[in-house]
Amino acid sequence: MKRHFFNLTIAFLSTTLGFSQTILRANGPGNTYEDINTVLAPGYNAVETPDCAHHNFGRHIDEVFDAELNTNVFQFIAHVTPDNDRCKKYDRQRVEIKTYASSPDNLKAEEGETVHYKWMFKLPHNFKASSSFTHIHQIKAVGGPYASIPMITLTLREGNPDRLELRYTATNNQATIKTVDLNLLKGHWVSVSETINFANKGSYSIHITRVSNNASILNYTNSSMDTWQDGALFSRPKWGIYRSLKHRNAIKDEIIRFADFSIEELGPLSLSELQKRANNTMLVAVATKQLINFKTAKPKDYDAIEFYDGLGNIVALENRIKRFKLDISGLNSGEYYIVFKKSEQRVKVLKISI
Repeated sequence: MKRHFFNLTIAFLSTTLGFSQTILRANGPGNTYEDINTVLAPGYNAVETPDCAHHNFGRHIDEVFDAELNTNVFQFIAHVTPDNDRCKKYDRQRVEIKTYASSPDNLKAEEGETVHYKWMFKLPHNFKASSSFTHIHQIKAVGGPYASIPMITLTLREGNPDRLELRYTATNNQATIKTVDLNLLKGHWVSVSETINFANKGSYSIHITRVSNNASILNYTNSSMDTWQDGALFSRPKWGIYRSLKHRNAIKDEIIRFADFSIEELGPLSLSELQKRANNTMLVAVATKQLINFKTAKPKDYDAIEFYDGLGNIVALENRIKRFKLDISGLNSGEYYIVFKKSEQRVKVLKISI
């Protein structure tokens, strides 16, 4: 069958195509632990706090109304004394939430999956970071030889100036890959968007922006990154305050606010989703040539392409993408779908008839 070489002009949509999304939002004072567990581990316990050492204070995670966001948010509370790490370790303290083995499967990342994590947080304007570590987010493996060390960590560290560090390891030698001045975050609500394709040849991106004016604070993208710690059963996120007590005199009691935790699997689209998102946009390939040209699309509008056949099966793109051109030679006649992605989010679906 002869085919035509044609240009494709793309009007990108703002719609994000999701696969499976779970959202944890504060809903007002009371039953905070129960609300967290209902979302992250129904029937189990996804909360790690020092309540056992500081039972007179009560719960170390609560919910309050935040005037700036005009909604309820979570407060994670850490006291220099007597809080510790669940009465198990006394040189550090932990107030965290997590997913883990008892969580639903869609909240545990398996090898080959792509997951989008989103949340917001606010540090006090006078926050004091430890010179050792103050972790506020981790991606950790469960199982395997590297389970004891997080693959990804956001940590706050005392310095000149104090800084937020993005740290990474695929094994057990974690290193800092990006830093920003912590003063850019103190006293401001910020939004975090983190996307991980979990694989030995995976990808990672994180973007932190200020909520009030959408100013960019931290951006990091690596499209070729080992994001699977060998031997792991699954990977999962943690959020909260996990800090060293090595230099107690240099830190103080702290409250960090968090809001709107989201875990979204970005798996292959079903045929019905493809048909719905294509919006009846039909491009017909006829005549002589065997390439579809995306040259008229702006490079900033997409950074990856998925290709599906008419049954909703993914068609391998290896050796088919050649600079803004998709080689359709050798494909059977029928309908196909091109999915354009930006930062792992699907932003446009087009249908092709060959």
